[in-house]
Amino acid sequence: MTKDQKNEVIEVLKDKFSQYNNFYVTDTESLTVEQVGKLRRACFNKNVEMKVAKNTLIKKALEALDSEKYAGMYDSLHNVTALMFSENPKEPALIISSFRKESNGERPVLKAAFINGDVYMGDNNLKALTQIKTKNELIGEVIGLLQSPAKRVLAALLHHHEQKAGGAEAVAE
Repeated sequence: MTKDQKNEVIEVLKDKFSQYNNFYVTDTESLTVEQVGKLRRACFNKNVEMKVAKNTLIKKALEALDSEKYAGMYDSLHNVTALMFSENPKEPALIISSFRKESNGERPVLKAAFINGDVYMGDNNLKALTQIKTKNELIGEVIGLLQSPAKRVLAALLHHHEQKAGGAEAVAE
């Protein structure tokens, strides 16, 4: 790889790291070409971007953006690395889990995940990451909790208001 090509990869990676709050660092070593293709398709179908790059270039891209913020990720950059970028914090974890189930394998291995500024190191985090609630799920739950009492309160207020309005008109006549 020429210096220019390396710099090009670093720039592409920097764009991705800037664009996404969530990314996973996985080890895809020992996956067949066919399996990697299947993994890529699974990612594509779920709007997850998968990029395979050399660890040194990934590290340079992260350091160039914010070496402090990403410091926790550097230890995960060894062996073969495939990055998964996602808007949805748990989608890559779901993809990895179902991929392993289908192939009865242990790959891809989750080396680390970076979720909205938090670092999750190690494959033992995979299950927890599949259960992360997305922002929309949390909002939905809160709205669900708020709705039932709010409906009653609103109904009571409207009922009270109508009575008052009705009474006022009677007086005005």
